[in-house]
Amino acid sequence: MTRLSILDRSLVRQGQSPAQALRDTVRFARQAEELGYHRFWVAEHHSVPGVAGAAPTVLAAAIAAATSRIRVGTGGVMLPNHRPLVVAEQFGVLGALHPGRIDMGLGRSLGFTGGIRKALGVEDADDFNDRLTELLGYFDGGLQGVHAHAAEGSRPEVFMLAVGAGAAVAAVHGLPLVIGGPRVREGVETYRAAFRPSSWTAAPYVVVAANVAVGSSRLHVPEAWATAHSRTRGFFPPLRPAEEVLAMEMTGRERALFEESLKGHISGTKEEVDLALRSLVDLTGADEVLVTMNTFDLDERLESYRQLINPTFVGNSAP
Repeated sequence: MTRLSILDRSLVRQGQSPAQALRDTVRFARQAEELGYHRFWVAEHHSVPGVAGAAPTVLAAAIAAATSRIRVGTGGVMLPNHRPLVVAEQFGVLGALHPGRIDMGLGRSLGFTGGIRKALGVEDADDFNDRLTELLGYFDGGLQGVHAHAAEGSRPEVFMLAVGAGAAVAAVHGLPLVIGGPRVREGVETYRAAFRPSSWTAAPYVVVAANVAVGSSRLHVPEAWATAHSRTRGFFPPLRPAEEVLAMEMTGRERALFEESLKGHISGTKEEVDLALRSLVDLTGADEVLVTMNTFDLDERLESYRQLINPTFVGNSAP
C-alpha cells in the first residue's frame, strides 16, 4: 500500500474572494480527513492575485484546529523568506497544540519579482543550507543560548521540496524528499545515492507529487489556463470554468503555453488513474504520493479525490 496525501494552494475561483478561498481550503481539509487521506498540506505564494495561500503556518493552524486525525503541514514554507528562529517557533507552537500531527515541508523558492523579494527582505537563497541547519538545531535544544522553547520536544515531520538542488539538500541533511516534474526519476536517484541518515530520518523517504484527476482531462483546464495566463500577462488569475476557457480565442503563444501546462497531468477513469499512479510508484519507488488538482467546480474536485482512495493508495486518518 502507498500513502496518499493532498496539497492545496487555496486558489481563488472566478467571482470568489480570497477569504472564501481560504474557508474552502479548511472545509476541503475536513473532507479529506473524512475520506481518509494521510496528510493535508498548504502552500506559500506572495502577492499572487489568484492564490489566497500566502501564510501557510497560519492556515495550517486553522486546518489543524478544524480536524482531529489527518496530518497537517506545509508544502511548503519557503525558508529564504523567513528567519529560522521564527519558523521553529511557529511549528513548535503548532506541534504543541496538535502533537503528532504536524509536518514542516520546506522549500528554497524566492518571491516571483524583485518587488516581492524586497518586501520580504530577501535577495537570494545562497545561505539556504545554513538556514536549514539553524532551523533544525532549534528542535534539538537551541543554538548558542537561543531557544525556540515550544519547538523543543515537539518535533514535526520535516520534508524538503525538490526545486533545483533540493534533492541533494534533502539527502545531505537526511530529510524526506518531496519531488515532482518531468525529471522526477533522476532527482530520486540523486537523493537515494547521496542520502545520509540523520536523527530526522534513518532511511530515504520519497514523496512524489502529481497533478491527478479522476475524470475528464477537462478538470485540469482551469488551472492550465491560469498558468498560461500568468506566463503571458504576468499574473495568475482566478480559475474560470473549463467551458469558458475552451471557448476562448487564444493567441499562438497562449495556446502553446496552455497545452504545455496540461502535459504531465494524470487523468482518466478510476482504473486508468490507478494504473498511472502504480506506474509512477514503480518508476520512482515512492513511499507516498502527494496529489494536487485545482478545477473550478468544487463538487467535481471532491468527487475526483473520493475516487482516488482505494486499497492500493490509502491514507490513515480515517476513523
